[in-house]
Amino acid sequence: MSVPDYMQCAEDHQTVLVVVQPVGIVPEDQFFKIYKRISSVSQVSIRDSQRLLYIRYRHHYLPENNEWGDFQTHRKVVGLISITTCGSAKEWPQTSERFHGQKEVYSSTLYDSRLLVFGLNGEISEQQRTDVAFYPNFEDCTDVEKRVEDFVESIFIVLESKRLDRATDKSGDKIPLLCVPFEKKDFVGHYKKRCQGRMRKHVGDLCLQANMLQDALVHYHMAVELLRGVNDFLWLGAALEGLCSASVIFHYPGGTAGKTLGRKPSVSQPADAGKRHRPGAQEVLIDPGALTANGISADTSTEIGRAKNCLSPEDIIEKYKEAISYYGKYKNAGVIELEACVKAVRVLAIQKRAREASEFLQNAVYINLGQLSEEEKIQRYSILSELYELIGFHRKSAFFKRVAAMQCVAPTIPEPGWRACYKLLLETLPGYSLSLDPKDFSKGTHRGWAAVQMRLLHELVYASRRMGNPGLSVRHLSFLLQTMLDFLSDQEKKEVTQSLENYTSKCPGGMEVITLPDGLKLPPVPFTKLPIVRSVKLLNLPVSLRPHKVKGLLGQNMSTASPFIYSPIIMHNRGEERCKKIDFQWVQGDVCEVQLMVYNPMPYELRVENMGLLTSGVEFESLPAALSLPAESGLYPVTLVGVPRTAGNITVNGYHTAVFGVTSDCLLEGLSGVKTSGCLVEVIPSLPRLQLSTSLPRSGNTSIPILLSSTVSVQLFNGETQQLTITLENIGSEDIETLELTSKIVTTKEKVFGEFLSWDLDEALSHLPLKPGHAVTLTINIKVKLDFSGQESLLQDLNDDGISVTGLPISSPLRQVLKPRAENKSVNSESGKAEYSHIKTLEAVLNFKYSGGAGKVEGYYRELSLGVHVDIEPSVFFTRVSTLPATSTRQCHLLLDIFNPTEHELTVSAKNNQDLVLHASECQRMAIQVDKFDFESLPQPDQETARFTNPKQLEEERQHAQGCQINSKLGICWSIISFQILHIW
Repeated sequence: MSVPDYMQCAEDHQTVLVVVQPVGIVPEDQFFKIYKRISSVSQVSIRDSQRLLYIRYRHHYLPENNEWGDFQTHRKVVGLISITTCGSAKEWPQTSERFHGQKEVYSSTLYDSRLLVFGLNGEISEQQRTDVAFYPNFEDCTDVEKRVEDFVESIFIVLESKRLDRATDKSGDKIPLLCVPFEKKDFVGHYKKRCQGRMRKHVGDLCLQANMLQDALVHYHMAVELLRGVNDFLWLGAALEGLCSASVIFHYPGGTAGKTLGRKPSVSQPADAGKRHRPGAQEVLIDPGALTANGISADTSTEIGRAKNCLSPEDIIEKYKEAISYYGKYKNAGVIELEACVKAVRVLAIQKRAREASEFLQNAVYINLGQLSEEEKIQRYSILSELYELIGFHRKSAFFKRVAAMQCVAPTIPEPGWRACYKLLLETLPGYSLSLDPKDFSKGTHRGWAAVQMRLLHELVYASRRMGNPGLSVRHLSFLLQTMLDFLSDQEKKEVTQSLENYTSKCPGGMEVITLPDGLKLPPVPFTKLPIVRSVKLLNLPVSLRPHKVKGLLGQNMSTASPFIYSPIIMHNRGEERCKKIDFQWVQGDVCEVQLMVYNPMPYELRVENMGLLTSGVEFESLPAALSLPAESGLYPVTLVGVPRTAGNITVNGYHTAVFGVTSDCLLEGLSGVKTSGCLVEVIPSLPRLQLSTSLPRSGNTSIPILLSSTVSVQLFNGETQQLTITLENIGSEDIETLELTSKIVTTKEKVFGEFLSWDLDEALSHLPLKPGHAVTLTINIKVKLDFSGQESLLQDLNDDGISVTGLPISSPLRQVLKPRAENKSVNSESGKAEYSHIKTLEAVLNFKYSGGAGKVEGYYRELSLGVHVDIEPSVFFTRVSTLPATSTRQCHLLLDIFNPTEHELTVSAKNNQDLVLHASECQRMAIQVDKFDFESLPQPDQETARFTNPKQLEEERQHAQGCQINSKLGICWSIISFQILHIW
């Protein structure tokens, strides 16, 4: 016997073997359909008896194995069921002849046989025969199971007669010597006891098959004693194995073959059959008086009654070890030894004694069965793998499964089975803590041995390629690179990526699920580590494009919030944080940005193509980018952009990339260690876009603490007026329907007289609504009037009782003391110039508020801010002011000492007076005849107002009113001749 039956288990010793085979040409699917129905009759309750007969079916059985039927009767083919098709009566003789030829193969052991004929009609089919059943077709055969039961009962009758014949042999005839095929029959010494022991063991087998468990146990015990005495080790091992099988059937009525091959508990088992025997139970001590002269006792009731013949669970294993050691003495009994190891392992698996079971399996590995074919080697390693899996040795199971896979493509095989190899390799994955889902490797520490896992993945890649499936190769290689990146050396990273690029040049990798022929699905493998993303941040729009809500409408869209600051019931997790709504808005149709901080873990430059955003919620047009990250770059900022095409709430779910020819969709929820402040943002309806250009040069020199769209800068003399022309162009896709302009001076330390910025907006508003691509212009008047008189070091001649009116120090009429004329002074020294070179700064913000389109309907607008930075130089100083009486009592002469601090020649003029020319840094006196001022006629605040107003404020208002009256009567203005500009005070 050269081919072991790896599916054997201990309870198979209780079964009778029936072979089911086709005769002639029978469709394979129809044959196995009938075979399945026949094999469903696995146990039959015998009529007029409380016993069950168990049947084991095989559709293929080597005749050489049948030769071991005397050694162990469950190996003997006792029944034959042949299935054939016969289309006409002419074919019947040939069919019948074939059936008889098939019976001849097993004639030495056969108890009974049946022939099932399909397709024959007519006189022949109407014959009543016990050994032949006729059916018109494969569908109309309802009584197949009933015929099989009748067939099994006929087998039982023969079995029972043989058992009784062997057990009650009192003829005094010589007991035949039972032998195995390789034994010689010329034994020397103890011949009679050898015959007795072997026959006793044979009767035990028959009793076990006939479901007489206690009788079988007694016979096995007697056989052990007899065979041990004559050192008949091969048959002693068989007797011990029979004793173990009977004890296993007693202790484990459900069987040891597992869930798929397990047997139904026998209804004829003793009431205590399911209970474990007490550990102290030993072999029965056989009474020699119970044996007849021939060594076979006719009545075994005395032994059954006075001895507990069943082995304990622990003793079962010990006897198995002993039996296997005896089998090991015979080279030709390798198959018997191997099958005994397998049976012992199945028993130990039920007893949960994995370590002892592994010892039996280790012994089975080294059993030499001679020259095995490649197919037999594959079967052997596969069964070893299944048995190791059965006892929980998952990695050992995976090892033998992988050996079986490699055997499928051994060099000696003419046509290597790469598909079988690939299938077996896939089955090894769980044993090495591998799965085909990259999500299993995204969290926690790495499980398993990375070096072994990488080797296995490489073998999957190679097997996929040899199968002619490059898509599978790409998927497994992508999985290797993604999950084992931390364990790859720099050289291995380079080799793997080069291989991947070679594969993807023929078959690009994607995010589709690959379904294998057996239904197994390979999930996609996104490259979340190429590059590694550390943070994701949604960016607000630029200042000039940010939408603002009309204040009166803010409450409409506000969600109801809890009045509590913090609730301990709320569970904060990363998912909620990622879905948290951000407190700014994006605008439909505008380019929006998301900033990623990425890291390249590869030892060489990483090229990422087609990198864009993955979103949900609104229609979004992603604008992909390509980037090149230097080797081991550290954190590197990458900005991904896109345009929302509809309004609503948008969620940034992740990003997509194309690396090494593999397209990946990387979702943020699957990324560990990614920092984000939220990925949900509201997209409001579209708004117009306004672009601003000015006639003055732009400048970044500003201290305005406000985010501005742009800034213009200009340098003026005090009292000078400058025009700023602003062009507003609609560069968006919506009409500008509303436009507002406001200004705010942000310089607080300087007091400004008059209007700093002034404009007329009516002309611009007349062009609304402003269509896309159209523009309007607006003129802004910049007029600066500051008070430079606060510098006492410059105004040395100012009297104690003088007043300051818009930068003009005026002396009291009573004071007429004159100092030396300023024009006689030389004020050309560098220090003098430095004193008068002080420059003041004035800054303001022009704020354009505009709206239109669908965003205006929802109450949104945009703001465009222009900063105005003005550097102001002093123009004319009145260093001394005094008055003299005129010829008329209603008039007086106003004497002004005027100093020109600039580097230009300027003229000063007043009403009804000649122009005064002042050179750079020159001081002259100017006399102006004016009517006396009547400050009493100025409007006075009423008593109620004066009562509740600050006195200092009242004084400032009074001085301002007086200054305005003086300025209107004097009409003093100056101009720089070289600039040809006129400035009025």
